[in-house]
Formats: sequence, C-alpha cells, structure tokens
Amino acid sequence: MRSPWFLAFLSLGLVTAEDGRNAWLRYAQLPDNVLRHARVPKSIIALNSTETSPVFTAGLELQKGIRGVTGKTPDLTHEGYNNRNGSGSIVVGTVEAYTEAGGASQIPELDEDGFWFSTEGDNVEIVGQNERGALYGAFEYLSMIAQGNFTGVAYATNPSAPIRWVNQWDNLDGTIERGYAGLSIFFENNVTVSNLTRVTEYARLLSSIRINGIVINNVNANPILLTPENLAGLGNIADAMRPWGVKVGISLNFASPQDFGGLDTFDPLDQSVIAWWADITKKVYEKVPDMAGYLIKASSEGQPGPLTYNRTLADGANLFARAVQPYGGIVMFRAFVYDHTIAYDNWYNDRANAAVDFFRDLDADFDDNVVVQIKYGPIDFQVREAPSPLFAHLRHTATAMELQVAQEYLGQQCHLVYLPPLWRTVLDFDLRVDGQQSIIGADILTGKTFNKKLSGYAGVVNVGRNATWLGSHLAMSNLYAFGRLAWDPAADSAAMLRDWTRLTFGPSDDEAVLNTIESMSMASWPAYENYTGNLGVQTLTDITGPHYGPNPQSQDHNGWGQWTRADGEGIGMDRTVRNGTANAGQYPAEVAAVFEDVAATPDDLLLWFHHVPYTHRLRGGEGPTVIQHFYDAHYAGAETVATFPAQWAALRGKIDAQRYEEVLFRLVYQAGHAIVWRDAISEFYLNMSGIADERGRVGRPHPWRVEAEDMELDGYRVTAVTPFEAASGLRIVQTVDNSTAARVRARLRQFPDGVYDVAVAYYDLYEGRARYELFLNDRSLGAWVGDLEDRLGYTLTRGIDGHSATRVTFRDVQIRKGDVLRIQTLPDGRETAPLDYVAVLPRGVVD
Repeated sequence: MRSPWFLAFLSLGLVTAEDGRNAWLRYAQLPDNVLRHARVPKSIIALNSTETSPVFTAGLELQKGIRGVTGKTPDLTHEGYNNRNGSGSIVVGTVEAYTEAGGASQIPELDEDGFWFSTEGDNVEIVGQNERGALYGAFEYLSMIAQGNFTGVAYATNPSAPIRWVNQWDNLDGTIERGYAGLSIFFENNVTVSNLTRVTEYARLLSSIRINGIVINNVNANPILLTPENLAGLGNIADAMRPWGVKVGISLNFASPQDFGGLDTFDPLDQSVIAWWADITKKVYEKVPDMAGYLIKASSEGQPGPLTYNRTLADGANLFARAVQPYGGIVMFRAFVYDHTIAYDNWYNDRANAAVDFFRDLDADFDDNVVVQIKYGPIDFQVREAPSPLFAHLRHTATAMELQVAQEYLGQQCHLVYLPPLWRTVLDFDLRVDGQQSIIGADILTGKTFNKKLSGYAGVVNVGRNATWLGSHLAMSNLYAFGRLAWDPAADSAAMLRDWTRLTFGPSDDEAVLNTIESMSMASWPAYENYTGNLGVQTLTDITGPHYGPNPQSQDHNGWGQWTRADGEGIGMDRTVRNGTANAGQYPAEVAAVFEDVAATPDDLLLWFHHVPYTHRLRGGEGPTVIQHFYDAHYAGAETVATFPAQWAALRGKIDAQRYEEVLFRLVYQAGHAIVWRDAISEFYLNMSGIADERGRVGRPHPWRVEAEDMELDGYRVTAVTPFEAASGLRIVQTVDNSTAARVRARLRQFPDGVYDVAVAYYDLYEGRARYELFLNDRSLGAWVGDLEDRLGYTLTRGIDGHSATRVTFRDVQIRKGDVLRIQTLPDGRETAPLDYVAVLPRGVVD
C-alpha cells in the first residue's frame, strides 16, 4: 500500500536537492551539448572599483553566474578596456564610464535605470544610464545564457516607470502581517536584525528583476522604528542593499509625534508637529543618505491620520513630502482610505466609492514629490475587480499601482495562483479618459496620458525566513513576474513564466517541465476564480477573519463594505447611477456607459456592478443562469486543480527531490481544499436561493462519501460547525474530550469490488497535533498527524471551519464490497481530531 500523498514520497535520487533559496538565480551548469556552441568572453571589465558600487557588484555577479553556467571562471578587472582591441571581454559600466574608457558613442539615449545590451561582435557590452541600470544589464545577460541562449542581440531597454518598489508588511516583533513564509528577515524583538545575510540575498533577488526600492516595515507602522537604535539598524540594512541598487524606505505612523515624540498633538498643520517630523527626517537621512522616502497609511482601518483634525489627506501627505524634499525623497501615500463601519442597510453606501470620493477634489493640492499609491481595484486584492477609477481622476498628482504578490485573498501561497493574468486585466484596461486611449499600464502608469514624470508600481511581497522566500516554490513566479511587469507592463504572462521556469528548474532539454508548469500556472487563476468567487462577486472568503477559507456569509451585514448583497432573490452590488451606489459613474463616460448597462457589462464583472436575480441569464440571455453558473464554475474549478498533482507527479526524476516533494505536497493540499471551497459556496447559495443544481450535485448526498456522523462512533460526538457550509452534510464529529483515543468505523456495503482512492476529510487546527491512522479490515493504510500549522504558511485558525478543513488521500486501495474502514485517532490540545467524511473514489473521479 502506498503512503498518503500528504506524508511520504518516493526518494528520487536523480537530481541534487535544492531548498529554493537561490530562486531563479541558481546559475545551474548547462549540459555539454549546449555549452559546445556557447561563446562567452573569458574576461570581465567592471568600470568601477568601489566595492559598494552596483557596477562592482555586477562584475562579481557576472563572474559568479558565468562560473555556474559554464563551469569556467572568467577574469575580473576594473580597467584596461579598449573597444577597438578585439579582446573579447564583457564590459559593464555606466555610459559615462564606458565613454571615458573608449567605448563606442552610438548608444541610444537612455532613461533613468535603462541600459544598452549587445552580444554582437567580440565584446559583450552592458552599459547603463546609471550604475543600477548597468547591474540590470548584467542580470539580463546572465538570464539569457542561463537559459542556454547565446544568440547575438543588440538593444536598449528602459523602464516603463521610475518607481518600482516592493512593500514589506513586517512588524518590529518579527511577525509579518499577511506573511506566509515565516518570520521577518528585517526585524526581531522590536529591533532590526544584526545578521543581514538574508537581507543581502533579498536585495540581489530584487535587483535581478529591476526593483529599485523597498519599504521594509508594515504600513500599520510602529513608531518605535524611529528609536536611535533602530535608525542605526536601518542604516545597516540600507548599506546591505545599496550595492544591489535597492533603496530603502520606511512606513510611518501618523501619530508618532504624540505616541512616540511626547507632543500633545499630531495635527499636520501644527508647527510643533512639522518641526518634529523635520527633525526625525534629518536623523533618518543621517543614517540613510539615499533613503527612497516614506510610505504612509493614514485615516484608514483605524489608523491615525489628518482626518482626526479635520485636515485633508493632502495636508497629511504634504507634511511628509516637505520633510523629505530637501533630501530628494518621495512620499507614497496610500489611497486605501475608507470607513470600515458604514451601514449595510443603506443601499447607496459603497466602499468602492471611497478612494475617488476622498481624493478626487484634492488633485491640485499634493506636492510634486507625493505619489498616491492606488490598489489595482477599488476594494482589496480580490480575485477579480474592476480597475480603480481613481487612475482616471488624478490628472496632476503622481500615481502608482499597488499589486499584491502575497496571496492574501488568493490562497496564501498554499494554492497555486499565478497572478500576472489577473494583473493584466487591470494593466490592459482602457479607461478612455477624454474619449482617448488611456490604457492603465501602457499610458497612465507610464505618464503618457497626463504628462507625468513620476509614476510606477508598488508590490506587497512579504518574504520571510522560509528558504523558499514566499513559502512556496511556485509562488516565486509571481515575484519574478511583478518585477518584469513593472519594467514592461506589456510583458507576456506565459513568456515570463517560461523564462522563470528555465531559470528555476533548469537546465533541461525536456519540454515536459516547461509545459507542465505553464499548463498548471496559466490555468490556476481562472480555476481559483471559479472555485472561490466569480462573475465579479469578489473572493467569497472570511473577510472578518483570516481571508483564507470559504465563508460567504461573512461578506454582508457588517461595516466592512465588501458586500455581495445576497438575499433569497438575488445577488450583486448595484453600482449603477440609475438605481445604486453610482460607482459606475466614477469612470470616464465611455466606460461608465458600459458598466451602467447590465446587458453591456461583461459577465465576469456582472455582480460587481449589478444586483440581479439568481435566474438572470448570462451571455446576453443565451447562457446559464447566475446560480447555475455558480454551481458549474465551482465544480469546474475544483476539477481543474484536481489534475495538478498528477501533472506534477509526471515530472518525478526531472525535478530535484526536495522541491519535487514540497511542490507536490502543496498541490495535493490545494486539490483537497478546492473541494472544501466548492462544497461550501455551492451549499451556501443553494440554501440562500432555494434553486436546485440542474445537474443534481449540490444539496444531495455525495455518492462516493461516507459521512462521519453516519459511522459507528466510539469516543466521538456529532456537532455542528460554524459556518454551517464548512462541513459536508452540515455535521462533523469530534472527540468527546481532548486526551482519549477514539475511533470511527464504517462497513463499505455500497461500493463494488475495485481499486479506489480513499480521501479522509478532517480539520487541522492550530495548537494541536492530533494523530490519525486509517485501517481497512484491520490492515493499516497509513498514519498522519494534524500538523499543517508546521507545514503550511496560511493564517492559522483555532476553529473547525473552512480554513482548517483539509483532506489526506491514499491512492490505489483495493476494496471489496463489505470491507470495514476504521479511523483510529488520538486528540491533542485544542485539536479534538475532528472528522467530516471519507470519500471512496473510483479512479479519475473527483467527488
């Protein structure tokens, strides 16, 4: 009998194990048949000998990368280049240094951070507009040869926008808000870390994808970051990241003058407050002379801000902008400002209106070095949203788009969800400002539409101390792609993914690895949207809790404003001007006309803009009803991800053992949790609407399941769960106490003789490691422990709910009709060994 996929995997022994720490910068040696045709110069000339210089760093990185890829170490010097001597060198430096060294002068004009790259002729030329650009060019060359590409190229490339930052939500105690990969690499015990090894490694990763700035602490900021000890530590962090061209910034708590500085106010117009921030900023820049700037979350979700004193948000932003202006810094001011206590019983209330309502009339009031940081949609990183209309309103104010690499609402890195196709729905959206093309990525964020010089991207990343950085090997494709898209918002999602795969799992001349990862990843976001929330209804997760598992009833009847307005008759927010919240009217006229009209609104945003009956038909009246689409989509999404484990398993021997096993573990988990999602959402809306599934799947006994409450119980009791839809059959069993062994038993009379997969659905709670063992006719099929809190990085819960629901699967079990199945358990701590059901599945069946 095979062990459960959750617990044990066959040893591969064919490829050296890796832990993911090098991510896409592994520089794995290419096979001989590829190297035979390779042409790589034998020397490197880095045109700066200062060890903290990004050009100096580029030289070392080129030497390291070439050694890894080819097995040969090129010489590294910092002088002696002559373009005319045919010496066959790699030269890397700035335009100025290159010209002074005798380099050709026909390099095209470059923007800040741009670079010229040529592999034609005897020399490889890597020339940056600045030192950071030269380092980017070095990484470009290494990415090319690491993928076995030695063709001759010559081109210049420039960034789409000057701001390409990441935001960490690290807390000073070492925890990370919405962090799924362990503790902070920047803080512990309320001070900055002393060992900066991981910080340096992270800066290297960021530089390789052309990220030029990082805010290292949570937007819900702790004022003690400003202590002398922590400012000194901030300087050390900046020193570690500077050679990689990554500037450091920090988040600030608006109330710091009062809570930390001893003043009796934090009014942004008070002269004592202005002086206090000027003094603090001077101290920050003494430690970090090139600090990127400040990130401010104010007057949002209970955070202090200028609205406390009836000041405008511009007053608040300009307070900081004037403090950093003498040092060349900028202020990123989040547009995530809304009231989280709005009344649900007011049909016209709408959180989606908040950003435009707060910022629209302030457009002329912000200082030039203020950048309003706008989430890609009006709510909060949902599985699909309409683009934020605020991008069309700020004609004079610099803006940046906030994207989330950390999968807060999107499976928290425990579900494979490749995000670029989602991001592209916003980046490629044409807002039609003034009736002209106004594509958000190509026109607005590049500064073309409103003739702006300052714009860009901020990605919430939240790496941790886990070796994989994000807790999941495959999730790293999202970080890689974020950097690529910030540089070029037109970059192709599949092409970026294939580059990342070659660099992360290559070298390999086997297309199976590339094709499998592409197949799963490109299908992952549509599948996740299907089994969580579709038609623009938002991600139907627990918005008042962890934002992880299913809990559709948490959406409504609260002040948070992430409403679906679901009732017995219909579903969806009415955001029309005619009958609803008027959110559609916040868009430019051409777009507003589409969203105002239920027939013209795309189906994938139908419930975002319209409240319709469950019987409303999609595709212009020719498609299924909304409720039937819900049922069909949730089943289709679960069926898609059910194929992921087998697809990955076919790569056994082509991927090193450690990463193969770790990825397989998460894909198996995801396949099981997708069924939890499917059942919970389908059951909830069946109960809400009273409309049956045309295919008879929802609300009826599952043909392949044995419910735990129907088994013979010894030491167990039947209980309900909250929310009710988080259990199959709406009931579960848990042990009578938390310390005595117990069991459930069932005779399998309804299943004919055959080979089955046996899945046990249970709940894995935080603060407990219950033990389980599955028997067939007193023969053990395998044992497992409820220890997902150690093995996964999602937000942990203590409840029997949609977050803790999970499954373990045993493959290829020979069963004869009438066999006895038994689960022996031992509860532990808070974990009362809760069981939901056992599914006995014929091959190829997803229950």
